[in-house]
Amino acid sequence: MAVSVFDLFSVGIGPSSSHTVGPMRAALLFATELQSLGALPATHDVHIDLYGSLAATGLGHATDRAVILGLLGEKPDTVDPPGIQATLDKVEQDGSLCVLGEHRVAFSQQDAITMHRRDTLPLHPNGMKFTARSAAGALLLTKTYYSIGGGFVIDEDSHGPDRVVARGPDVPFPFRTGNELLDVCASAGMSIAQVVMANEVAVRPENEVRERLLRIADVMSDCINTGIGTKGILPGGLGVRRRAPEVARQLRREQNNSDQLSGMDWLTLYALAVSEQNAAGGRIVTAPTNGAAGVIPAVLEYYKTYVPGASDEGVVTFLLTAGGIGSIYLETASVSGAEVGCQGEIGAACSMAAAGYASVLGGTPLQVENAAEIGMEHNLGLTCDPVGGLVQVPCIERNASAAVQAVNAARTALLGDGRHIVSLDKVIKTMRETGADMKDKYKETSRGGLAVNVIEC
Repeated sequence: MAVSVFDLFSVGIGPSSSHTVGPMRAALLFATELQSLGALPATHDVHIDLYGSLAATGLGHATDRAVILGLLGEKPDTVDPPGIQATLDKVEQDGSLCVLGEHRVAFSQQDAITMHRRDTLPLHPNGMKFTARSAAGALLLTKTYYSIGGGFVIDEDSHGPDRVVARGPDVPFPFRTGNELLDVCASAGMSIAQVVMANEVAVRPENEVRERLLRIADVMSDCINTGIGTKGILPGGLGVRRRAPEVARQLRREQNNSDQLSGMDWLTLYALAVSEQNAAGGRIVTAPTNGAAGVIPAVLEYYKTYVPGASDEGVVTFLLTAGGIGSIYLETASVSGAEVGCQGEIGAACSMAAAGYASVLGGTPLQVENAAEIGMEHNLGLTCDPVGGLVQVPCIERNASAAVQAVNAARTALLGDGRHIVSLDKVIKTMRETGADMKDKYKETSRGGLAVNVIEC
C-alpha cells in the first residue's frame, strides 16, 4: 500500500479539491455503482444530502454543481470548464439529468440537494449521502462518502485513524513517516526523489512517470500563463478583482531595474495567477489541495526561471520530492481544511514546495526534511476562514505568502547541515493535534475569523 505522487498531483478544476473535486468523484462513484448493480434503468430520482463543511461552504465552493456533473459522468480532469455553465443550465431547464449519459432521471437542484449545515456525519466534516429511488419510491441504493481532502474520497467502510487513502502494490521502499523516509535514504544511499521514483516504478515504467510529471508541470505553467492573461472579476459576489494581469504588466515595466528582490515579486505573481484561476473554477493541478494549489506551481516556476541550470530532470526531482513529503501528511495527518484548518492545506503545500526546492538546489535528505519541517512549523495554527465561503479571501494572497515562505524555508535549511530540534514528524503530529483542538468555526465553515469579521466591518 502506498500513496502515489499522482494521487497528490492530479489535474482538476477549481475552486476546491475537498468541496468540488471530491464530491464530483463521489457522485461519479455512486452513478457507476448504480450502473454496475443493474439498478440504473429503474432509477427515477436521485437525492444528495450534504453535511458539515460541505453544506456550510458548499455554494461558495461549487459543491452543488460538482455533484451534478459527477452524476452526468464528468470527471475533474476531463470536464471542460468553459462548458460547465451551459451543461448545468440545461439540467435546470429540463428538470432532469442523464446519469452517465445513459438514463434520464427527474432532477431539480432545489429539491434534489439538501444542505445540512449544522449536522456532521461521524467520520469527517465533509460528508455526503446519495440516495436513488424507483418511481414507486423503493430504495435502490444509498451510499455515504467522505471527501477527506486533496480530492480523495472514502466511503463509510474506510474509517479509523490509520485509514489508507490510496491503495497500490507493494513498493521496494515503503515509508509512512519522515524518519522512516530518512532511514530508507540513508540505508539505500538514495535521495528522496530516487526513493519515490523507485516506488512509482513498481506501478508503471520510469519513462511514463517522467512523462506524466512533466505533463503535470506543463499544466501548472499553463495555469500561470492563463491566469496572467485573464482580466475581470472573480465569481461569487465579493467583487474580487483579478490582480495577476496588472501585476505582470507592472513587473514587466520594471524588469530592468536593479531591485535584487524582483524575483520574489514574480514568485508572488505566479501564485496569484494560479489561485485566481482556481477561484474562477478553471483548470488547475491539485497540489495537494485546490485551496493551496498556487504554492507548488509558483515555486516550481521560480526554479525554472531563476535557478541556473534548471532542467526537466530538475522538475521531475522537485515533484517527486514534494510528493514524497506530501504522502507523509496524507498517511499520518490530513490536508483537509475542514478537518485541521488551513495549516493542513497551505502548511502542507508550503512544506512540500520547500522540500522540492531544497532538493533541486542540491540539498541532502536531511536538509530537505529540515526545509519541509520549517515550511510547516511556521504555519501551525493557521485557520481556514474563507470570506463568503469562497476560495478567494484570504486564500489567494495566502498562497502567494506561502510560496515566498517555501523558498525562504529551503534556503534557510541549506544554510545548515540538516540537524535541527523539531523533526518533520513532530511538526506534523503537532499540526494534527492543533487541528483536533481547533474550533469548528475556524475549519472551512465560514463561521469564524475573517469570514465573519470582514462581513461585520
